[in-house]
Amino acid sequence: MDDLEMLQKQADTIRFLCADMVQRANSGHPGAPMGLADIVTVLSRHLKHNPKDPKWLNRDRLVFSGGHASSLIYSFLHLSGYDISLDDLKNFRQLGSKTPGHPEYGDVPGVEITTGPLGQGIANAVGFAMAEKMAQSKLNSDTAKIIDHKVYAICGDGDLEEGISYEASALAGHLGLDNLVLFYDSNHITIEGGTNLAWSEDVKMRFEAQGWQVSRIDGHDFEEINEVLENAKEQTKPYLIIANTIIGKGAVGLEGTSATHGAPLGEEVIRESKLNAGFNPDLEFFIDEDVKARFECAVEKGDLAQREWKKLLSEAPLIEQNEALKALLNPDFSKISWPKFEDSSKVATRDSNGQILNAIARAIPGFVGGSADLAPSNKSNLKDMGYFPTGRNIHFGIREHAMAAMTNAISLYGLFIPFSATFFIFSDYLKPAARLSALMKIQNFFVWTHDSIGVGEDGPTHQPIEQLSQFRAMPNFYTFRPADASENVECWKKALSMKNSPSAFVLSRQKLQTLKAGEVEFGEVAKGGYLIKKRENATLTIIASGSELMPSLKAACHLELAGINANVVSVPCFDLFVQQDKSYIDKVIDPNTKVLAVEAASGNEWYRFADEVLGMSRFGASAPAGELFSKFGFTIKGIKQKAMSLMGKEYKETEAKGEKL
Repeated sequence: MDDLEMLQKQADTIRFLCADMVQRANSGHPGAPMGLADIVTVLSRHLKHNPKDPKWLNRDRLVFSGGHASSLIYSFLHLSGYDISLDDLKNFRQLGSKTPGHPEYGDVPGVEITTGPLGQGIANAVGFAMAEKMAQSKLNSDTAKIIDHKVYAICGDGDLEEGISYEASALAGHLGLDNLVLFYDSNHITIEGGTNLAWSEDVKMRFEAQGWQVSRIDGHDFEEINEVLENAKEQTKPYLIIANTIIGKGAVGLEGTSATHGAPLGEEVIRESKLNAGFNPDLEFFIDEDVKARFECAVEKGDLAQREWKKLLSEAPLIEQNEALKALLNPDFSKISWPKFEDSSKVATRDSNGQILNAIARAIPGFVGGSADLAPSNKSNLKDMGYFPTGRNIHFGIREHAMAAMTNAISLYGLFIPFSATFFIFSDYLKPAARLSALMKIQNFFVWTHDSIGVGEDGPTHQPIEQLSQFRAMPNFYTFRPADASENVECWKKALSMKNSPSAFVLSRQKLQTLKAGEVEFGEVAKGGYLIKKRENATLTIIASGSELMPSLKAACHLELAGINANVVSVPCFDLFVQQDKSYIDKVIDPNTKVLAVEAASGNEWYRFADEVLGMSRFGASAPAGELFSKFGFTIKGIKQKAMSLMGKEYKETEAKGEKL
């Protein structure tokens, strides 16, 4: 490279912007940003992006897996011409600023995804690379490459120590994602000291064993960085670049130490460091005009690249590809031919869900997804629709956490509506990624089958108890537990209409009786809960979801014979129901009645409405499902007993008839 002096000045400008940001905020992580400044400076010359249009479809994606290096991200985005001002940098980590402590998608122009906990960003990058491969299979031809960008990611030691990075990297190597470039910032430092305190693996051998191409470079040598990025353009495998760097590079007296990781450097260290680099020590947030002009070449370069891309799209031979692109960008849910279940006797909601997934996929070309090696059990296979990258089904393998993080990225790519599937109990493994989907306000669908003690013989290790409560407590996350196939259809209609929220479908393994025609209030399923059975002069309301609704309906009939008139309420989505106004909730749950909630889960959230909850106060057991529902009281008899106790009436065994169910 013939302008090493300018590259050094650009990198040092980034370093001191980051140091000043952390110092002014009196909070943050200057070490990694200062150590990575040289890499990001050279990378800026290779990136294909348009700062004036951060959503350009064919841009390179850049993912910072270590979100604590946020001052680096914001400095780079500001210098490149994104809508982040110098005042935004000065307000780093302050309330209401565009520059929060960790980068958040949607709040910061140019931030591709909220990576959150360490390791997520690696899986996100793999997801973006997978999405590009699917887009290429649908849009590219021998004569026109509509999609031809790269996916870059930057990670550190902490990312690679997290298990999710192994899950994601193994799949990337297996799939041969030659569009993925991962920089590993190898600075040998953690918060507690050296990485050798708890980590000593050979990263190069690990990634080569997973099918990656690997190079080692000096992360502060501009020519080496440039050369490896040139090589990456011809890669045939996912590419790991191990960059040996010095944490806190340029911080006089502190560089190379853990002291730079997560605390301000101090005004005196920053002054000395600026002097040492030939910068004016009295100037904060200083950007020389020549540095700004060099970084902002990205605007002109990116605008030209995007205009050429649009010109390519406008050419006559691309009519078919344009139509395919329009269909992916503008899904028409009105085209879905929903399955009907009114005449079905018993259908497990996992089975009805399988039919629903296929109905959606037939109408929506961007609807894609897969399971964590459980498709036959989750009923999640899209029939006759092929497999990644040319088809609609994805084999994620047994990688729940990475699967959810990948589908977050697939959702954000801009062309696809993804779903993922596993057993409900394994939602624990992917919860951090599900949480990030809610935080980012993206549409991502989670299919979770085997929803309760109804799992049966597999026993308590596989029977969800507390998971429903956990996901219902999550803001902007909608957990649907339909009572039958018809409710399942209506739940999906509602979920598809919510563009800014992820949804989960918690589904039964066992067959459930289909509600009678007219019982499901289609318009009110969308409100999360509705009155499915109303009785005159009711003194009791029974609330239920999922498989517990039908025995609750039958128990209400038996209670009527015992002199207790009970309304029955179905709540397929607690999260939606609690958002309704008081008048609707009072219409559904009569405030003049006693209220019993019935659910084969911990169910503590039901005390918001209920006087008593018939739920699970312990883990389950290994036995056939029917025996377990009987043991724990989720039967006509069990519900009737609990209801009569609540109403102050004595249950007499001699009067019981037909209560075994």
